[in-house]
Amino acid sequence: MPGIRLSIAQRFPALASRDFTLFLTGQIVSVIGTWMQNTAQPYLAYRISGRPLDLGLIGFAATLPTLLLALPAGVLVERWDKRRTVIIFQAIMSLQAFGLAALTLTGHVQIWHIGVLALIFGAASAVEITARQAMLIELAGREALPSAIALQTTAFNVGRVIGPLTASWLLTTTGTEGSVFLANGVSFLFVIAGLFIAQTRYKVPREVDAGKSLGLEFREGLAYIRRNTLVASIILMAALVGFFGFPLSQQIPALARDVLKMTSDTEAIVATRTSYLYAAQGAGAMTAAFLAAYLSSARNKGFMLSLGQVALILPLILLGTVPTLHISLVLLVFIGWGTVTQLVAMNTLIQVNVPNGLRGRVFSVFLWALQGVAPFGSLLIGWLAQNWGVPLAALVGGIISLVTVGSLHLLNPLVHRAQA
Repeated sequence: MPGIRLSIAQRFPALASRDFTLFLTGQIVSVIGTWMQNTAQPYLAYRISGRPLDLGLIGFAATLPTLLLALPAGVLVERWDKRRTVIIFQAIMSLQAFGLAALTLTGHVQIWHIGVLALIFGAASAVEITARQAMLIELAGREALPSAIALQTTAFNVGRVIGPLTASWLLTTTGTEGSVFLANGVSFLFVIAGLFIAQTRYKVPREVDAGKSLGLEFREGLAYIRRNTLVASIILMAALVGFFGFPLSQQIPALARDVLKMTSDTEAIVATRTSYLYAAQGAGAMTAAFLAAYLSSARNKGFMLSLGQVALILPLILLGTVPTLHISLVLLVFIGWGTVTQLVAMNTLIQVNVPNGLRGRVFSVFLWALQGVAPFGSLLIGWLAQNWGVPLAALVGGIISLVTVGSLHLLNPLVHRAQA
């Protein structure tokens, strides 16, 4: 047994930290609940309205706070205790899930309720994600940081597989989305409990002058990004796929109900088909996350970033031309794999290459680029899906992503060879 533990610690260095392991254990339960809600919430919205545009509007509400809050959050989390910040905002997200559960279980839920609560969840996430990413080094240490990033991503994507399947089981068993939201509210308590016990033994010494204004600190972060062409290119790529590529996953309920519909469909069949599509994407994502965790010591992150972008963009284009159930499931596996592979590579390249005192600020700009532009991407893709259909929306988003991201690689070929 000691030999096995030593081998695991060598392959996954972050697991040698008791504190990171406590956090990760709770995080696995929490993200399963989050993906349960991510499956049931758009399903509920589309069941109520039947409009793809409403799916885009809810995606807009969920990601709009990142546009407004991610950049100031990057400065603020460097002034706050990161562990305490994560606990507070996890608690807010738990209350959001309980509120949605109460509305649904009592039969009072409406589209605008879903939108407002999605906005609250997005606001809490915009701060919590930045604080959580900056906290990882304090739980695991600098040497184990790539391993911590990859393992946290693995936990997130285990949830992407288990969450939709569990949501489907609860939906068919209880007949209401409210049970899913209730379970999600409870799931946040696990990560909160883990962080109450965990300690930040590798706490990074504060390098920010408390006398500086928020604006000056923010400008320092932007100046660093302008000087570092690798970081700047990664952030721009994140913005492009965040606008044209990632919002297409919000249209999975429309793909399941309308594009892949069959004459024998019942509500239970549609719910199961929807969960299968989410689970297929999650299976690809989980595979990518496990691979990233296993190969966390590998330095060729630029190559993995490029490979992930190809695995995302080409299946999006194909999804717009061959929308059958079995082919869609296979393509969504690749889309999930490509999404996670590039995000892990981006995250690692930024966190490893950025100085401690700038990490929160630079990561917040990355998060803003990735998710802050997403509200408008959600609206665009939702409008395209509403007026042209989901397949054509996927085709357009994939082609634009291919042209723009490919152009950035030609302009800065060093991205492909970047090491971490």
